[in-house]
Amino acid sequence: MPLRVRLTLWYGTALALILLTFSVVLYTITARGLRDQVDESLQETASAAVRSLEKRGFLPLIDEDALLSQFPELTRIDKFFQIFSPTGTITIRSPNIRQHDVPLSRHALEAAFTGSTVFESARYPNEPPLRLVSVPIIYRGSLLYIVQVGTTLEGVEETLRRFLLVLVVMAPIALVVSLVGGWFLAGRALRPVDSITIAAQRIAAGDLTQRLTSERSTDEIGRLTDTFNNMIARLETSFAQIRQFSSDASHELRTPLTVMKGESELVLRRPRPVEDYIAVLESNLEEIDRMSRIVEELLFLSRADLGQVKTECEPVRLEALVEDIQRQACLLGQERGVDVIMGTIQPATVRGDELRLRELILNIVDNAVKYSYPQGTVDIDLLVEGRTARLSVRDHGIGIPQDAHKQIFDRFFRTDDARAHTKKGTGLGLAICAWIAEAHHGHIEVQSEIGQGSTFTIVLPLAPPTA
Repeated sequence: MPLRVRLTLWYGTALALILLTFSVVLYTITARGLRDQVDESLQETASAAVRSLEKRGFLPLIDEDALLSQFPELTRIDKFFQIFSPTGTITIRSPNIRQHDVPLSRHALEAAFTGSTVFESARYPNEPPLRLVSVPIIYRGSLLYIVQVGTTLEGVEETLRRFLLVLVVMAPIALVVSLVGGWFLAGRALRPVDSITIAAQRIAAGDLTQRLTSERSTDEIGRLTDTFNNMIARLETSFAQIRQFSSDASHELRTPLTVMKGESELVLRRPRPVEDYIAVLESNLEEIDRMSRIVEELLFLSRADLGQVKTECEPVRLEALVEDIQRQACLLGQERGVDVIMGTIQPATVRGDELRLRELILNIVDNAVKYSYPQGTVDIDLLVEGRTARLSVRDHGIGIPQDAHKQIFDRFFRTDDARAHTKKGTGLGLAICAWIAEAHHGHIEVQSEIGQGSTFTIVLPLAPPTA
């Protein structure tokens, strides 16, 4: 069932229940109010009759004409009154009831002897529905009279019938009008969904450059559109990265294969001395080592993406780790005459995997040595700021272009200057470093200028103090 139909049916069902409940409650309250007004009016008229009897001293024989002339409210057109003796016989009745027989009920008679006022609804043959109130008059412990005042309920019932007819007619009309309005509003509200569906079908066909278009709003449809567009943008970026990654991986693996194939074909064209064969095999072995390193790093990143790389969470003293890595880096820099110098080193303890942190810092320091100019220096500083440790590795080498600061952490990305400066490197080291830093709830900051060197700062949260 279409959503528009379901929304209209749900809305119509809820509205029908509301209208039904409202109509029943309103009719009940109205009927009760009208009957309460009738009872109040009867009570007032009965009180007037009782007062008239009190003024005449409760005489057993009452002059009817004198009573009616003295208290004209007893002769209202819409009401009648009767005065009964304790035996239930009529002593006086109003002129407008003389042609009708309205006896005193047994219940009213019995209640009169107990001094209770009784309200009754009565219906007699060939008579309209009546509402009666019977008020006893007790004098010195004895029942003297029973005053009964009544009125017809034809006006009330006619009013209620008309009111019920209005409810019965108007409620369905209101329901139909509301359903039509609900159908229209549901269609208007779901119109953007139809356009989103059409656009999504075009996107599903493979065109990730498409975006959903709708009126700018902050409602549910607007948020859905923004969320969907953001998702498509991320998918487009991811697919672009995958295509770029596939291209870069193919290039990085094809280069050593091409070198190996070319050298092997060259040495096999004619017989050569054994030394030539040994040189070719050694060169091939270097290329094989490079491809193995690429494959191992790709495998590590793939497992990291799948969450299959486990990291320890133990206290690690960064100052001791930095000192150990500085000694290793001095050996790495001897070939290029690069000095690795320890600057300010403050004690700092973090929680994490010591082997992964060692790999992270060693990769950053190794890159600083590798991309430094000969006879240059690499400075290492470890500072504590607030609840974070900041390990800075600064070189004075070739530097990184400003527009490549974010891309250097992409897989296989290497600037042209970096490729020209050194043939070594796979373009995966910084991607691994970024993952290790994030796995330890930290990050890496980069500051660099072309020809002025680079500063890589590893920011890690300090371990909470032990009690």
